[in-house]
Amino acid sequence: MAFKGKKKRESFKSIALQAYELMLQARHMAITYDEHRSITKYVHSTSRGHEAIQLATGMQLQSFDFAAPYYRDESMLLGMGFSPYQLMLQLLAKKDDPFSGGRSYYSHPASNDPAYPTIPNQSSATGMQAIPATGMAQGVQYLENKKLLNSEEAPVVLCSLGDGSVTEGEVSEAFQFAALKELPIIYLIQDNDWGISVSSDEARCMDAYEYIQGFKQIKAVRVDGSDFEASYKCMKNAIKYVREKRKPILVHAKVPLLGHHTSGVRKEWYRTEEDLAKHGQDDPTPKLRKALIKKGIKAKELDLLEEKVKSEIAQAFQNAVDAPSPDLSSLYEHEFVPTPITEESGTRCPDGGKKVVMVDAALFAMDEIMRSHPDAVFYGQDVGRRLGGVFREAATLAEKYGDDRVFNTAIQEAYLVGSTLGMSTVGCKPVVEIQFADYIWPGINQLVTELSKACYLSMGKTNAQSLIRIPIGAYGGGGPYHSGCIESSVLSTRGIKVVFPSNAADMKGLLKAAFHDPNPVVFFEHKGLYWSKVPGTEAAKTVEPAEDYIVPLGKARIAQEASVEKLDQGDSLCIITYGMGVHWSLNASKSFPGQVEIVDLRTLYPMDEEAVFAAVRRHNKCIVLTEEQSLNSMAEALAGRISMTCFEQLDAPVQVMGAANMPAIPLNIELEKEMLPNDEKLSQLIEQLLSW
Repeated sequence: MAFKGKKKRESFKSIALQAYELMLQARHMAITYDEHRSITKYVHSTSRGHEAIQLATGMQLQSFDFAAPYYRDESMLLGMGFSPYQLMLQLLAKKDDPFSGGRSYYSHPASNDPAYPTIPNQSSATGMQAIPATGMAQGVQYLENKKLLNSEEAPVVLCSLGDGSVTEGEVSEAFQFAALKELPIIYLIQDNDWGISVSSDEARCMDAYEYIQGFKQIKAVRVDGSDFEASYKCMKNAIKYVREKRKPILVHAKVPLLGHHTSGVRKEWYRTEEDLAKHGQDDPTPKLRKALIKKGIKAKELDLLEEKVKSEIAQAFQNAVDAPSPDLSSLYEHEFVPTPITEESGTRCPDGGKKVVMVDAALFAMDEIMRSHPDAVFYGQDVGRRLGGVFREAATLAEKYGDDRVFNTAIQEAYLVGSTLGMSTVGCKPVVEIQFADYIWPGINQLVTELSKACYLSMGKTNAQSLIRIPIGAYGGGGPYHSGCIESSVLSTRGIKVVFPSNAADMKGLLKAAFHDPNPVVFFEHKGLYWSKVPGTEAAKTVEPAEDYIVPLGKARIAQEASVEKLDQGDSLCIITYGMGVHWSLNASKSFPGQVEIVDLRTLYPMDEEAVFAAVRRHNKCIVLTEEQSLNSMAEALAGRISMTCFEQLDAPVQVMGAANMPAIPLNIELEKEMLPNDEKLSQLIEQLLSW
């Protein structure tokens, strides 16, 4: 394994010589890749020009630290101790790629190997890693303060970014939170003056060092990132600062870009010879060679070292080429980490229990969770001590468990969602709240790009244990930005579990299961059912289940059975629904006694399709009911699967009822009523289908 900064007494001359060997590895890896373009066919970037600052960083990080490198950080990985062969396995998408098993791009690490810093999976979207990385620092700080951190040393978090990514809004959200909370994180900015063909003078009005001055709690330093000795000393001081002071720092490293942006966008397409020559003057490898010769190392010794490295790289590359490709069956593995909750257990309706509304069931569930799990943290907009949530869904929790466990955040939906990946990486169990479903869109980037793919792309090495609570649905005049149902937009992405309860007992049982699930769970909570104030929703109130009650995700519930008599007569149908749809169905079916079975899905993904198809086969007629606009919705997709799977048993086409297909729910209550399904509209459809 390469040097990782643990040999405190080793001379800098020896350190620099090891760095030079790693630089030569990176150099000849890039040359090899370029010479074998027909083999290295998958898009990739190399670290050419960035080697000095990357090695200075990777060589000094410890195994108990956490890191979020970006796609050009191959030299940083070499400095941490990963071998060229390991990196090449990912380059060529081979079965034994240690990071992703052939699923992700070159230099996209994911590692929970105790020999290296912990690296969660992250995407290629530049700047996206800033939020999960800051979430790691947030989690480290919390666990340290609670004396729950599983480390005898004080870890640092390293977030590596290209300067161009600092112009992104999500990076600003990360900086804001790190500065506000004074988190133990290093933001390493590698500035080579280029995006792809976008130059720095086109893309920004200031560099990252100048920009960070507005975040006064974040210390900032500059360094020549092409000079290994300067970079090593700078990173040594930066790591020491964060390890001891437990505060954030930004290191702005100026570096040349010597290679292509990627193998798919070659440098000669957009850069002038003059520009390339200018960057070539700062090539870190000859710079370090000159420095080593000045320190007394013979040029011949360095030449022999290069010949040795060149031979080793050639052999490693051939070994990687000869390595097996992934088994095709592996495609279907690791969508989710297995959950421990697979069966319903505990007491759903205790003797002598009192009925509670849904919002109180959620509150009581969170109270029990936080009492039993000191690693649980609940944060979001207005959930803190002063208000306890705009729906009072977090009332009293901050008073009971402290402002460090239940607290407000700024209007930062991206940070709320993405930070949970970092929090879970270090061992926290985060619960966050997006105030309204219509506000989820800034957080969708992190949810879809980072959280949903973390387990799959890392072959199970990264799990994003994330419970994202989202009040949803119309409740009488809420208007276009407080009333929408958007579950189909989330359901279109795999790797996310989606829950949507219809009553207090399920609210509590499912919330417990979602908390214990080691995967990202989006938990929709219908605002119109919170207090059962909407007419016809009294059934959402139930006896509060016992503390041990839990409902596994992916199991539907029969909310109402049809009579045996009507079933035998072939005079019945089933309604497949969830959330408010359950109550529309209960009310509408009163006009058709014994004729309507109601299946409450409870979990939309994974869906209990076995229960759905069984209900359809019992009744031969089916309505799929949703509050969403029906066109291109999950409900239509489900109706299609029912039609295909149960075609021979159906006596009529599957019917779909949802909201009118308009862009938003109007503020006017009468217009809202016209747009949404209701008991009366559903009754008409039931009557039509029964008479088919």
